[in-house]
Amino acid sequence: MKATAIEKICSKFPGIACREVLNYVEMTVQPEQLEETLSRLKLYPELNFGLLLDITGIDYLEYPVAQDCRFAVVYTIRNWRDNMLVQVKVPVPDPDKGVPTCTHLWSSANWAEREVYDQYGINFIGHPDLRRILNHWQFKGHPLRKDYDIFKGQVCYDSYSMENEIKNRLLANGVDETTMKDINTEIMFLNLGPSHPATHGAIRIFTALDGESILANVNEIGYLHRGFEKTAENRTYNQVIPLTDRLNYCSAMMNNIAYVKAVESWLGIEITERCKFMRVVMSEFFRVQDHLVCIAANLVDMGGLTNYWYLYNEKEASYDLISRLTGARLTSSFTRIGGMYRDFYDGWEHDMEVQLKAIEKGVSDSLALVLKNRIVHDRTQGTCKLSAETALSYGFTGPCLRASGVPFDLRKDNPYYNYESFDFNVPVGSTGDIYDRIMVRFEEIFESIKIIRQAMKHIPDGPIFVKDHNAVLPPKSEVYNNIEGLANHFKLIFEGVKVPSGEWYDSFEAANGELGFHFVADGSGKPYKLKVRPPCFYIMGGFHEMVEGEMIADAVINLGSINIIGGELDR
Repeated sequence: MKATAIEKICSKFPGIACREVLNYVEMTVQPEQLEETLSRLKLYPELNFGLLLDITGIDYLEYPVAQDCRFAVVYTIRNWRDNMLVQVKVPVPDPDKGVPTCTHLWSSANWAEREVYDQYGINFIGHPDLRRILNHWQFKGHPLRKDYDIFKGQVCYDSYSMENEIKNRLLANGVDETTMKDINTEIMFLNLGPSHPATHGAIRIFTALDGESILANVNEIGYLHRGFEKTAENRTYNQVIPLTDRLNYCSAMMNNIAYVKAVESWLGIEITERCKFMRVVMSEFFRVQDHLVCIAANLVDMGGLTNYWYLYNEKEASYDLISRLTGARLTSSFTRIGGMYRDFYDGWEHDMEVQLKAIEKGVSDSLALVLKNRIVHDRTQGTCKLSAETALSYGFTGPCLRASGVPFDLRKDNPYYNYESFDFNVPVGSTGDIYDRIMVRFEEIFESIKIIRQAMKHIPDGPIFVKDHNAVLPPKSEVYNNIEGLANHFKLIFEGVKVPSGEWYDSFEAANGELGFHFVADGSGKPYKLKVRPPCFYIMGGFHEMVEGEMIADAVINLGSINIIGGELDR
């Protein structure tokens, strides 16, 4: 972040403690200052922090440095136009009393605050629907509190009706019993999922229908919640890498790279040039894989099975190349803090080029079936539209935000790994409908292929690991032949990479959008806290805005167009 940006933020809040952390500003406010601070950040034109990325809680019960309050809440907010990021931290003296809601400022706060309440038990005063979101409704306690018993298994015995929620949503849309009597019809309530092939996972989409038109929609997630963040607190930093594979498993290595990039940013590690290029190649190749799956499944939902084979066959063939490059097909855990698991094999460039040409042909064949297809146009154009303003309010990032006309891409706006040196375009939609979401991903495939070819042309020789044995395992020759190397290896494996105490946020342009990690480190080899900012969590939070007023069949293909991945959504 530029010095002028830091000065701009701090000058607007003279009585509030501000400090620079990495490339953003952290502000610490008291609960009574919170609402005014957030309002000013959002509404002042010269600040214009319109994108609330995430809200998380922190429990300092076991933190080695004593804090004034056991609990705190942290808001991560971005001004996407001017590349400014700010975190607002507020201590919470009494979690039952809590802090004021900010749902009136950002719609993304609805689900974000529910998650903090669910995991930490912190109340948000004035929240319109404060209830659990990841853990089931019969769950007792708050699992991310440090004194929660992780061996306490809790089974859900009854499903949650969501009757009150759907009725409240109907009322919010101006539909009540009098209205239905006037038009001489009855409302039908329909569950789509959680166990339904159209959901591409386990999501409960609860709808109120007038015929086949959706009058109201509420959604229930958490069916694949497996305690990623709680598990990470009990693993060393490198042991967390395999857990990240299971977030968005359609582009698993992007999660690996985003995670180690975040840890390296705090450690001050500048990875080697060859390692940067390797990460760019693999990131963009996995972005292509992710988009192939998304588009293929989306077109199948419309009845286009031929498109599926044109696209998915190339993805399946890509797995063979990925297995040769990394040693595994789907979840490779290929990165390490300070480098990569191993270098690419000799001749990989030829194999990659063969695969890229095959993907280009498959995508072009699929586009030939879609671009002038009247059925596709009628089903997708003008359907499930979402304006740029609404998309930003719900915390959309990535292809879904760009489809609504917002040209925000971290690779361009906050570049890393030499992305500023690559020649590529950022595809942007015009209306934010299903068609735009499909076509943005089609175009991003071609742009990613351009980046891969440029990286292949310019990738330098050299080491893939930094020379820092506080973070990187020593060579096997040293481990086997001297006691210092053996001790170094032993301590890194069993104790982990020692990360200095502190708190920070770092992010990455993943296939679905901004994938962020918020860390609290206590100086040990394990994260004291690790929060994932999953892009599709916030996209799913705005699903009802897209489908209400549309047909039930449109909701199915809209779900495919936003690419909800259960592992990332539920963690």
